[in-house]
Amino acid sequence: MAPPQRISIVRDEETAADDTPTAKKTLRAESRVPLTRWEAAAAAAVFLIFAVGLFCILFTMPEAEYDKILRVPRNLSDLRVLKDNLAVYARDYQAKFVLGYCSIYIFMQTFMIPGTIFLSLLAGALFGVIKGVILVVFSATSGASSCYFLSKLIGRPLVSWMWPEKLRFFQSEIAKRRERLLNYMLFLRITPSLPNTFINLASPIVDVPFCIFFLATLVGLVPASYITVRAGLALGDLKSVRDLYDFKTLAVLFLIGFVFIFPTILKRKRTYE
Repeated sequence: MAPPQRISIVRDEETAADDTPTAKKTLRAESRVPLTRWEAAAAAAVFLIFAVGLFCILFTMPEAEYDKILRVPRNLSDLRVLKDNLAVYARDYQAKFVLGYCSIYIFMQTFMIPGTIFLSLLAGALFGVIKGVILVVFSATSGASSCYFLSKLIGRPLVSWMWPEKLRFFQSEIAKRRERLLNYMLFLRITPSLPNTFINLASPIVDVPFCIFFLATLVGLVPASYITVRAGLALGDLKSVRDLYDFKTLAVLFLIGFVFIFPTILKRKRTYE
């Protein structure tokens, strides 16, 4: 009976070791870091490449009052001041300004940095509706695509850690709508059913093909972009960002989204019958 006793003693020692403060700290640290070292290094490398490219573009632009124009607005007051400072600069150096604008927008979209809604308003204030919508949709689609590929590389542990329940729900909905996946993705992009950041990160994880993701993003972002860019024309009258999406606006967006998802609902109903 000696060997079992030794095994029991060893197991008790292992259990006691697992209960030590050091072991508990290790477990807590592992639960807090969803990325492996390689994944974290890859993310840091991609971020560094984007950042270096962004600064190279910005600091090779024509000299101006950098302290006034090289800033990202965080509220409507900042945006109004920035718009006044950029008006002449954007007119005189339009091509280089657009390049810098797109670079900042894509960078923020790729790395989920909040504030792109202010850039969309700025596009309307500086370029008008048509040019502004084209600029915003191009930048937002490019940034979402970059985020898609970045998530495909390192995003699975991060999304599973941040939104486990939402990810399972999204995966089940995608599985049920494989035959008309484009309709469902268009619905999600047009309506605020799920955050765009989550869609960008979770889509490659639940095996949404990039062609469908890209087309749904390109087309689905147009209505919301139009609303935001058009609001930028009357920037001085806008009191809050929440005013952009009142009940009437949300109703219109859901109505447009329902038009795209209706064929999927109709087909499911016929299948059950």
